[in-house]
Amino acid sequence: MSNYRRAFIPGGTWFFTVNLLQRHNNDLLIREIGLLRETVKRVRARYPFQIDAWVLLPEHLHCVWTLPPGDADFSIRWRLIKSGFSRALPKTERRSDVRKMAGERGIWQRHYWEHFIRDDVDYERHVDYVHANPLKHGYVKRVADWPYSTFHRYVSKGIYPQDWCGDVDSSVGGDE
Repeated sequence: MSNYRRAFIPGGTWFFTVNLLQRHNNDLLIREIGLLRETVKRVRARYPFQIDAWVLLPEHLHCVWTLPPGDADFSIRWRLIKSGFSRALPKTERRSDVRKMAGERGIWQRHYWEHFIRDDVDYERHVDYVHANPLKHGYVKRVADWPYSTFHRYVSKGIYPQDWCGDVDSSVGGDE
């Protein structure tokens, strides 16, 4: 058994990768984007956090969040987002016996990748990674062509030019 521990840093900024359990030929997150947005909105109303960057792909997502001062509990937020999204979907997915015995759905991978953002360079690197991810995976030829991303907010604020293509180096993040 692993001795896995999460670091909890109040008011911290975090990079996350969250995957669906079945990633092959699965476009659930795009098909159900309205449900995911509503679920995130409900969780943020109860447990606030700032969304610094977010990209939604068909079967996984990446984001950078900043928690409020004094608050370090990103786990409850992910638990509520994942469970709220799953509960709203019809039970049509295949579930293993282990998941059935645990009363779990077969929507999300149990764990997610998190990385504490250490400084401004780390922050920029991860925000760039988030925004370049649709290009990295071959969904688009230009980052600006992917609609499910905060990239467009960054363009409107003058942070990125419209034709920004980003660094598609896959050395950052948890996309195994």
